[in-house]
Amino acid sequence: MKEEMDKRKRTKLAAQGWTVGSAGEFLGLSADEAAYVEMKLALGATLREARATQGLSQAEAARKLGSSQSRIAKMEAADPSVSLDLLVRSLLRLGEAPGDIAKALRPRRRLAAA
Repeated sequence: MKEEMDKRKRTKLAAQGWTVGSAGEFLGLSADEAAYVEMKLALGATLREARATQGLSQAEAARKLGSSQSRIAKMEAADPSVSLDLLVRSLLRLGEAPGDIAKALRPRRRLAAA
């Protein structure tokens, strides 16, 4: 996953008049909506990493999961049509341990606002 913007870059942008915030702030999401989106993004990234670690293409992962390549792409991109349930079940089917899935859902440390 991409790392959050470092403090020095945030400070530089703020000094130039830019407002730096989260996607949730930009989209006007409530805290629970933002948390839900973050969970889906984390699970999608974990699915992508698990697939890549196993050396599987999206098409190969789709065959293993009984799905389609386009559905795997949507899952990895946290498409709104993909449920958390589907992401978790797919990760388990690819051999991810429940503890590793839970670890992926831990909130990331946020940088203090500049």
